Amino acid sequence: MLAIIALAIVAMAGFFISLILDLKKTVRSLNELVKTADESLKPTLEELQQTLRSLRSVSEDINEVTTDVKTLSGSVRDVGLNIRSVSNLIENVASTTAITASGLRAGVKTGLEFLLKNLFSRIGGKK
Repeated sequence: MLAIIALAIVAMAGFFISLILDLKKTVRSLNELVKTADESLKPTLEELQQTLRSLRSVSEDINEVTTDVKTLSGSVRDVGLNIRSVSNLIENVASTTAITASGLRAGVKTGLEFLLKNLFSRIGGKK
């Protein structure tokens, strides 16, 4: 019976030695995987940081352009309002001028009619 127990202990020792050797190989492989992943991730992380810097720069440029566009649109709106004001002023001046010219025309016409009527009536009275 002792021989069976001794044989079982030797078999278990062999199994544990084999298990320990396999675990050692697995740990080495895992270390190599971590090392490779670390080496390949470093450039990727650096590139990602550069990309983020570029995106930040583009975002700042877009903000500046947006501010410029807002300023430009405000200026265009102001120019439109000024043109509308000038147009209304010209319309008012033209309207006032037309009324004045119409009144002047009516006055001149009436004056000429009166003058001609009196002139012909005097000439007609002398004959």
